[in-house]
Amino acid sequence: MPRGFEADINEADAAQRWRDFSTYMSRWGDRFIQHVESLLGEELQSKIVRLGRQVNEIGIDPFGFDPQSARYLLALAALMHRRYFRTEVQGISGLPQGRVMLVANHSGQVPIDGMLLGASLILDAEPPRLPRSMVEKWSAQLPFVSMLFARSGQVVGSPENARRLLENDETLLVFPEGARGIAKPFERRYQLEPFGNGFMRLALATHTPIVPVAIIGGEEQYPSIANLGGLAKLLRMPSFPIIPQLFFGMWMPLPTRYRIHFGEAITFQGDPDDEDAVIEEKVWVVRSTIQGMLHRGLQERRSIFF
Repeated sequence: MPRGFEADINEADAAQRWRDFSTYMSRWGDRFIQHVESLLGEELQSKIVRLGRQVNEIGIDPFGFDPQSARYLLALAALMHRRYFRTEVQGISGLPQGRVMLVANHSGQVPIDGMLLGASLILDAEPPRLPRSMVEKWSAQLPFVSMLFARSGQVVGSPENARRLLENDETLLVFPEGARGIAKPFERRYQLEPFGNGFMRLALATHTPIVPVAIIGGEEQYPSIANLGGLAKLLRMPSFPIIPQLFFGMWMPLPTRYRIHFGEAITFQGDPDDEDAVIEEKVWVVRSTIQGMLHRGLQERRSIFF
């Protein structure tokens, strides 16, 4: 079978799976949303409307965001944000208007921290903001997952995509630790992995303010005691953590209390094409700011679960 023809089949199969999933969701989705709104006392639909997205004739924006599908995803995220993890949000009122880059620490084996950070931007920011996360490129190879990410507004991480989003005055979420951060073992909890320089070059090129964000609570949701790098490479996964709670049938993350701290916006000046040493000095400012916010947040925390 020709490669191009096979790719067309895979793409058509992925689209059909998404349509089947959307049909299934629509059967119970509205009822679920009504239940969540009643439970939380919040109107989720109005939050989606206030995002003010411009969509095409099939109901999606240029990056694939689908407001109708997002209603269901937001209901689930709101339930986790408000009730399961009981997230505390600080400093979100200080977000600057217009384009902004949120740079945060990453942890937890699965990207629940990104989901809760995104939920806070829609539910707690005024006005609500559509979060745009840069997801790992390997996720684009997963037909259902890639479609889910796109419909919820997330974009495959690339300099071109990120620049287009910022030039469109979007709110961009960046986790410079990448897979290394999310897969940290428990013994290295809240110790930041090295940051890449790409986000800083992008911020300089687009004149975008950076808001450092410290997320506390993710490191304890799925404590990992080891990472089987060889097996992960064999399976083409970014990591293969060993999580003891899974061996006891505890598939849900532990109900840790999340705390999300938004810092003050920092605007950097300089040439985006400067040598690495010059860019690294600016990156160090962001990384050390987030590490300091984590230390302060951990000192103020009375309990992992309360």
